[in-house]
This record gives sequence, structure tokens and C-alpha cells, in this order.
Amino acid sequence: MDCYTANWNPLGDSAFYRKYELYSMDWDLKEELRDCLVAAAPYGGPIALLRNPWRKEKAASVRPVLEIYSASGMPLASLMWKSGPVVSLGWSAEEELLCVQEDGVVLVYGLHGDFRRHFSMGNEVLQNRVLDARIFHTELGSGVAILTGAHRFTLSANVSDLKLRRMPEVPGLQSAPSCWTTLCRDRVAHILLAVGPDLYLLDHATCSPVTLPGLAPGVSSFLQMAVSFTSRHLALFTDTGYIWMGTASFKEKLCEFNCNIRAPPKQMVWCSRPRSKERAVVVAWERRLMVVGDTPESIQFVLDEDSYLVPELDGVRIFSRTTHEFLHEVPVASEEIFKIASMAPGALLLEAQKEYEKESQKADEYLREIQELGQLPQAVQQCIEAAGHEHWPDMQKSLLRAASFGKCFLDRFPPDSFVRMCQDLRILNAIRDYHIGIPLTYSQYKQLTIQVLLDRLVLRRLYPLAIQICEYLRLPEVQGVSRILAHWACYKVQQKDVSDEDVARAINQKLGDTPGVSYSDIAARAYGCGRTELAIKLLEYEPRSGEQVPLLLKMKRSKLALSKAIESGDTDLVFTVLLHLKNELNRGDFFMTLRNQPMALSLYRQHIEGRVAALQKAAEAFNKAKNDFAAKATEDQMRLLRLQRCLEDELGGRFLDLSVHDTVTTLILGGHNKRAEQVARDFRIPDKRLWWLKLTALADLEDWEELEKFSKSKKSPIGYLPFVEICMKQHNKYEAKKYASRVGPEQKVKALLLVGDVAQAADVAIEHRNEAEMSLVLSHCTGATDGATVDKIQRARAQAQKK
Repeated sequence: MDCYTANWNPLGDSAFYRKYELYSMDWDLKEELRDCLVAAAPYGGPIALLRNPWRKEKAASVRPVLEIYSASGMPLASLMWKSGPVVSLGWSAEEELLCVQEDGVVLVYGLHGDFRRHFSMGNEVLQNRVLDARIFHTELGSGVAILTGAHRFTLSANVSDLKLRRMPEVPGLQSAPSCWTTLCRDRVAHILLAVGPDLYLLDHATCSPVTLPGLAPGVSSFLQMAVSFTSRHLALFTDTGYIWMGTASFKEKLCEFNCNIRAPPKQMVWCSRPRSKERAVVVAWERRLMVVGDTPESIQFVLDEDSYLVPELDGVRIFSRTTHEFLHEVPVASEEIFKIASMAPGALLLEAQKEYEKESQKADEYLREIQELGQLPQAVQQCIEAAGHEHWPDMQKSLLRAASFGKCFLDRFPPDSFVRMCQDLRILNAIRDYHIGIPLTYSQYKQLTIQVLLDRLVLRRLYPLAIQICEYLRLPEVQGVSRILAHWACYKVQQKDVSDEDVARAINQKLGDTPGVSYSDIAARAYGCGRTELAIKLLEYEPRSGEQVPLLLKMKRSKLALSKAIESGDTDLVFTVLLHLKNELNRGDFFMTLRNQPMALSLYRQHIEGRVAALQKAAEAFNKAKNDFAAKATEDQMRLLRLQRCLEDELGGRFLDLSVHDTVTTLILGGHNKRAEQVARDFRIPDKRLWWLKLTALADLEDWEELEKFSKSKKSPIGYLPFVEICMKQHNKYEAKKYASRVGPEQKVKALLLVGDVAQAADVAIEHRNEAEMSLVLSHCTGATDGATVDKIQRARAQAQKK
């Protein structure tokens, strides 16, 4: 017991602090920490290092390397930095690395060094450059604050929803402030800065001077600031060597400590435990670490090498090139059990259990003493609680054995807390393993929640461990195993060195029919990675057609989407695909697609018949209103005009996405010529327009036999040149030549040129003695093949000039 408390350090009479090793770091750093930009995420998060070649005393010839490690020093990513100079690094709440460049651009990287996105902090920051930056966390998310070369601040409280705020100007600020930090109050981010002996608080509209209550006189400058993990408390280090600690509202002073050191510290962070009345600040210099609080004494540690402090919810992580340690206040339950000569119920129960294992009668004496005081339930609870705050599994087991021993002598002690603690400790010990490297404490774990922890394991691609935890806790599949398997599948489709068939087969074998897993979501990720064929293969495993079809349409696989929609038997889904096809394909391809799908064609015919009926009804109403117009008074005139305007809107294509012209075309193609002509008459479509519609539709369908019959049905009101143009558009020169022979004299030359008969076109132009036609023919002649034709036209021109 005495040996166990050897690393406990008292701070005053009411609190002890202890520092223990989390990991021995084997990351083999090539640079000292002082020569790198360093960022470590809270809650046992990763560490990012970027050698800083942009420092003035360093040579900038070597390209820096961005390295990301787990908290145990296991490498996660390493990439050569190819962008601009970096001013600051920081981790977001989602464990994304934010790299703030000198030009105000913030690059966002994933845990494995994958580039996610970038954004700019505005033109003013670009023009004036970045002097300093802070990444901070609020209830709204993770934010970035920038100090520019013009000594102005720009801030965004949430990088996921970027809204830049230019903070007010600080009066008299001609150089960079001696120190500054971000402060979140009432869900609003502020900037607190020091200019000489003065403090200013900036919000989005005002710059307010701040006066600290009870500050010792003689302060001419503030050298360092620190905001507590919960943003409720503030500490400032002055040039007189005093540390002022108080509330972040500046209304109350907690204490003031004289550390007798005037050199500015490298770092200063808060070290406090949730719901604890004790408040302490950890200050680090080159080779000294000091813990100060509301007492005249302090705790001091010697630092053998460069170290970096990471504030946590319930303590401070301290890492260097060789070790990673945790400094925190000893929890009350642990203190009461392990304190020297403690007579707390938990301490007596622990001793009773140890004596019981020795088969000593002292176990009965200790147990009777606890029972006589009626404190056995309290003793069991103390041992359970203390086990949660212990880092080493052996001590956890010892305390849980004592709790289990005490429970045997209680009739109605609820087992939930004991079982839950055993589960929590098993999970914590698993993730604290060196190869996992997430050194969460029990308090951090409870604050983070199991769902966030699972997300972080997924982010690290530790899928087997995440699945084991879900199965151990018996979480619902939708929240647990299914969700993790879906993430695994989305990661699997990004492995481009594996063939589409192998990836699809592996995903299906692993997932099968797991409830809550959407193959369409996985296929969408594959399509986003440029693997369209893999996406189509994955969609084959998706049982819901309603999920298959939208993605197939997005991938431009409309015909396959139509087949899937028809297979589903969902008419609404079929209509959705048909309308998409109608907008995507030309008219000929659209109707050819329908011909190959009888069900789709039948549905579309029903759709058209309903449209025709609606149009005819609208036309009848319009004609009736028009006939009645002459017999009605002027007051009805406006009503008729409004009716006509509404009808024109309908006929303009706003009714069922079909215009009158489309309806006529569809009726013609369906063989309903009489109904098409009736609609054309009802809506006064000119004969020329009707001929154009039928000509275009038949050519799109390449129904040349029907087109021939149509051309001979009666004299064409549009002539036969359009027939030639349409046939050539469909690359059918044979049919075009047939219609070219029917073209009238005034358009004969154009028709012959369209079918490529330049020589005959020249003869016709010469026969007509038309200078414009001869010039047109010459413009189509090429020197290599049409030399004789050119000579013929030139001779004809010369003869015409002689006459």
C-alpha cells in the first residue's frame, strides 16, 4: 500500500496528484519536438508532427514531412508536404487534422494522411498573411482563429459550416499581442488578448477592456494564457512571475500563485477533475514542470527532454521522444482506499479480501468492523469506483475482487454497477493496448460515449476490434455491427489494387443479408471513387429496387434502371425512369427503348391517352368559352382571357411534362393518325408544322417505308428539301437521293449538294444561269476531286459575261 502511493504528490492538504507512464514511445523521431509543429488531439487522440523549415534560423532547403502517430507512437501516416508554409496545426473534434498556412488556406487531412478538403479564411487574411492561429473547440464544433499581419483577428466558430467573422480592431495595437487565446462564453466564441498590461475581449461587434479582480500590482505584461478544458476557468502568467487563476467570466478570482520564475513558459494548461473543487494549473519550461493551485506549495518535476502538454478532461498528457505520461488528481475513491492508515470502508474491504485469500481470520475481523458500522454497501461501491480510475489491470482486478467479496455478504446489492464496470474496464484495457494506442481514462470514456469510441475505431480501420466490442456489449445491429460492416465495405471499395469481382464477392460474403446494411450506399461510394462497374455489381445485391434505380440513373445507366424498375413492378418507379429517359435521349432512341420494353410502352401509352383526354377536354372548354364570348358582355372578356392564358400555359408543356407537339408526335408513332390530326385541328397546329412533326418522328425511328408512304400521301406543304435534310441527318444517303429528285427547281441545287452530287448541282446551276447558285456550288468544290466541275462553271460564267 505504501509502495503504491509512492508517486503521489500532495498539493496542499486536500489533494494528491500522480504521474504515471502510459507508453514507452518507440517512434524514432528524427527531429526534436522544439523543431516541429506539434498537435495532439484530446481524448487519447493522435499526434501530428511537421518539421518546421520555415523558421528563420532553419534552412528551408529540406522539404518537410507531415507525420501522424497514435498516442503510443505507432505510425499512422507520413507524407511529404508540398504546399505552402504552415503556421499552426490542430485536430478537430472529428479527428481531422487542420493545417493553417501562411496564406490563410486551411488544409484538412484524415487520420491516415488522406486529403479531405480545403478552405480559405478570406481575402484580407490572404493579403496580410497569417502571424498566428489557434484551433479550438466549442459546442458548435471545431473552429479556427487567425491573427493577421495587420494585427486583426478573423474567426470561424465551426469549420464544418464556415462563416467568417472579422473581429473589431483593438485600439492602439501596433504589434502582435504578447499572448492571446479563444474563449467560448454563452455559445459564442471570443478572443482574449493582452497588449502590455491591458486585456481586451473581442466579440463580433465590440472590443471591451477587461479588468482582473484581485490581480497583484506591478504587472506590465502578460506572457501566457490558458483556458480550462470546459472553458469555465482562465489562468494568466504575468511578467512578475505570478499566475492568476479565476473564472472565465472575470467575475471571481480563485487564487494567485507566485512561482518565482519570470521567464515565459513554453506551455501552460489546466489540470482538474470533473466535479472536483480543486483547481490546478500545469506550467512547463524547458526542463521544469510545475503544478500550482490554491496553496502556497507547488509540485515540481524535472523534465529530462523536450516535452509537450495535452490538456484532457481530467488531467494532462505529457509526451516526449521516449515516454508518454498522464498527470492527474488522484480520485477521491482511490485516495480514501490507498491513503496511508486509511480506515475508509473500501480500504478495510480490500484488506479483508487479501486476508481471506491468505486464509487468515483477520478477514472476518475487518468484515465485521465494516458491517457493524453499516458501511458494507459503501465499501463495495468505493472499490468498484476506484477500479474504474486505475490504469493497471492488476490493480483493477484486486479492487473488483474486493467488491465481489463484499457483495457476497449483502442481500440486495444491485449488480448493475459491478457488471457495467467490468465491461467498461475490459473495453478500456483493449483500446489502451500499445498497438491500438487510445489511452482513455474512465471519465473520458464516459464523456466520449461508446458510439463515438466506435466511430474512432472505425476511423482507425480497427474493424475487428469495433465488431468485438459491439458483440460484447450486445448493441443493436443497426447501431453496432451493421454500421461497422458498412464502413468496412466503403473502405474496401477504395482498394483499387483489387479487382471489381473480388471486392464485390468479398463484400457480399462478409455482409450477406445483414440488416441495416445498404448495398446502394456502398455502391454510391464505389461510384464516387470512379469504380462504376463495381457499383453496378454491388447493386445486384441490393434487394430494394427503389434504392437501385436512382443510383443507376445517376451513373447514366438509364436502360438498366428501366429494367430494374420494371422488375420491381412499381409503376411510379417506372414513370420516374421514363421521364428521365425522355429528357436524356433523343426522340428516336427513346421510342426504340420503349419498343423493347412492352410494359413500359403500355404504361407510357396510358400516360399519353390520359394526356390526350386532358388536352381535348381543355380544348373543348376553350372552344366553348370562345363561342360564348361573342354573346357575353365585356365583364366576361377578362375571364376568357385568363382562361386562354391558363390553357396556353398547359399547352406550353407544363402539364404532365408533355407539350401538344409531343403528344401529336406520340400519337403518330403509335399509329393514331386520325387522333393526331384531331388534336392538331383542335389546337390549330398548321399543316406545315404537322408535316414536320411526322417527318421528324418517322426519321428518328428510321421507318423509311412509312416515310415513303407519307411523302406520297399528298403534296407536301413544306416541299421535299426537309426530307433530304432529315435523311442525311440520319446518315441515309440512299433515301435522301430519292427525295432530292422530287425537290423543286428553286431548291434543287441545295438538295443535290446535300447528297454530295456536286457535278449535277453544277449542271442545274448553269442551266438556271444563277450566279448565287454557281457560287454555292463552287464553295462545295475541292481542288482534288472537283477540278472539272470548277472549270465547267468558270466557262459558263465567261460565256454569260460575253453575252
